Amino acid sequence: MPRHKGTVSPYCFFVSEQLPELQRRRLPVTCVIDAIPYCSQAWAMLTKEEKMAYAEKARKLSGKKRSQKTVKETCNLAPLVPACPTTKVPCVTFPDASVMSWKNDQAVLVDIFYFLNIYSHGKLPSHCEQRFLPCEIGCVKYSLQDGIMADFHHFIEPEVPPRGFRYHCQAASDATHKIPISGFHLPRTCYAVVLWELLEFVQPARGVWPRFYCRSNDRFRISWCLNRMASITGIESHLELLDVEDLVIELHQKKYQKEPSKTWVCRELDAFLWDFSSNTRCKWHEENDILCCALASCKKIVYCISKSLASAYGVSLTAAHLPLQDLDNGESTNTKMVILDAGRFQNMKAEGLACDRYFASPSQHQEFVPSNCDSPCGVKTCSLYGTSTMRGRGITRLLKSASDLTKSFSN
Repeated sequence: MPRHKGTVSPYCFFVSEQLPELQRRRLPVTCVIDAIPYCSQAWAMLTKEEKMAYAEKARKLSGKKRSQKTVKETCNLAPLVPACPTTKVPCVTFPDASVMSWKNDQAVLVDIFYFLNIYSHGKLPSHCEQRFLPCEIGCVKYSLQDGIMADFHHFIEPEVPPRGFRYHCQAASDATHKIPISGFHLPRTCYAVVLWELLEFVQPARGVWPRFYCRSNDRFRISWCLNRMASITGIESHLELLDVEDLVIELHQKKYQKEPSKTWVCRELDAFLWDFSSNTRCKWHEENDILCCALASCKKIVYCISKSLASAYGVSLTAAHLPLQDLDNGESTNTKMVILDAGRFQNMKAEGLACDRYFASPSQHQEFVPSNCDSPCGVKTCSLYGTSTMRGRGITRLLKSASDLTKSFSN
């Protein structure tokens, strides 16, 4: 049905409310029309009830202006003042256009960063109201000087999947974090408790909200989940979500006066060196040997930043910067190698396996394992140097020592 002249669309009303926030963040917007491209994603993340609230506000305002202005003229007006504010909606955050700056290296060292990730039971099609079903949240408080200062982790009580999508959601979970939709034996936390405890974890000062960082390809999912939880619980938050790739580029540029390529930064952050390191994943993912963990994804970002920048800023690496077994390896460690935690294999000794002599004790140094081998777990593979038993999850472990190889060559 065509809209009468003088009416205001709910979306136009929503954009006009966001205009002051966009201008505060120094985005190039002077009127509602300029702000429309920046608000489409935020509008799509609103629930049906929130959009209905804006529709009601627009209807009341249109009743007064029906005989005066057209929709085009209305969209060029200054920000509209709602006739009667109703339900408070969660604050929608936008990317900050201002460049991050520090006065000196000491300011970089003491600055506190929060790295956040939220996992979901898959991703639903765009026509679904529920694009994601949050099921796990992980957050790490970090500074370059002190390393990991605290961490935050919860399994989230998910919403009921839309009809017909339960199998889709569970299949996506089984392929990644493996958290079941129902029947999970560990306690799960509701949206309200998750948000309150997250805000308590960051302890924002009055008028100053901390910045959260995540991978750019995870940003839409995390932002949607935060807005979803806030809209359902009615808890207003001002969490600012930024790309960790931009942070790493800024840190490198600050120290070296040279901006690294984003491709190089993404490659460094994609390193799987610490996939099997102890005290990286949550307890449940560690015990079940599952790689995808929201907490682990945050910690591995911290490890990458510490490894590449700590020495440049004169910081001594500690157990808060890198896993303990990595500290002795120094700069010689290749980020495309995987360090296996030998401690996880010690319980196999009771089974009397013939390969027990190849597994080092937890106090010994860890071995580096090439990641491009495909021998499955527990499969015996033959080589020029005899038969060895390979173990690993998706990788193989080199069991022959240098002395054994030397002997084989001499024979």
